[in-house]
Amino acid sequence: MATKKVLIIGATSGIGQKLAERLMDAHHHVALAARDHNRLEELAGRLETMALRITGDYNSIVNASVQAAENLGGLDGVVCCAGSLLLKPAHLTKEDELDAVLAANVKTAFATVAGAAKVMQSTGGSIVLFSSAAARIGLTNHEAIAAAKGAVSGLTLSAAATYAARGIRVNCIAPGLVDTPLTERITSSEVARKASLAMHALGRLGTADDIAAMAEFLLVGESTWITGQVIGVDGGLGSLRSRG
Repeated sequence: MATKKVLIIGATSGIGQKLAERLMDAHHHVALAARDHNRLEELAGRLETMALRITGDYNSIVNASVQAAENLGGLDGVVCCAGSLLLKPAHLTKEDELDAVLAANVKTAFATVAGAAKVMQSTGGSIVLFSSAAARIGLTNHEAIAAAKGAVSGLTLSAAATYAARGIRVNCIAPGLVDTPLTERITSSEVARKASLAMHALGRLGTADDIAAMAEFLLVGESTWITGQVIGVDGGLGSLRSRG
């Protein structure tokens, strides 16, 4: 497999870290970007790769692709692993909470596409975003995150159509419940964990490696004829009735 140059935005997330490890183990060139600068520097030091500090605002995310391309001599793939999770019914969700969810998920994904498209115009490449099974089926108290991730799915389809002629592929992964620090509030509760397990037809929660494996395939694997797809990596949550 040819060596690729990849930027991971949100690299300090559970999935972002696992993806970085997989790509580095396969000898690809990787740039890491994240808002948590202490964790970013620790991860970049451990993997001996490039760290790009971002603030989370739109322009800093766009510029991360430009900076990574300048340092790596181009980019073949950009993935946005950044995001957030809010579990509240709509009538209890405050406006600032909704704004934060939309900023962390929709604006970050949009800026990722904008930055990646700037540097891949003449070379082509792969952009990978993250939606959620919550945007595919109705889940209780997921209104804000379902709205945000539904928007990311729509962004994926439109961007895939816009940039296909330039050889830029845009795909989206829609995970089920994945056991990472982001979901610890759910997975650390025995009652909530048991209920979540019952919702997944395969009878287990996802791991960061489950999701990172699909992201790796879309970024650097034999996926050159795949674009405009929202791919469920969810243990059946988004499409199957559970066994319970």
